[in-house]
Amino acid sequence: MVRQKLFERVHIGLDFFDASINRIAAWVIGTRNMQKALLKALLEPTAQLKELENRRDFTARLVLLEEQKSLPWQAVWAMYCERNGVPAGSHWLEDMRDYERKVLSLRG
Repeated sequence: MVRQKLFERVHIGLDFFDASINRIAAWVIGTRNMQKALLKALLEPTAQLKELENRRDFTARLVLLEEQKSLPWQAVWAMYCERNGVPAGSHWLEDMRDYERKVLSLRG
């Protein structure tokens, strides 16, 4: 989707059901992981990878793909979360539990 720039043509569907954990936690975990996957794809040097593939330099392409796995994408994720006013790490879990105590418990 990212490599081919198909954002306007693709709808992402997520399934959050996991009976062994809290439904809100499953929703947050699934959504954040989808966002992280998109972020990693957006940070990929797509133009360079395509150029290497067109030149049939599959060795350099593989090197680049492998090297990008260890790049610090988490710093970009942390900044994205900060700019959107949400915790970057697992601190959202306390917010979710607070929501459960204040809101969900009233639904009885």
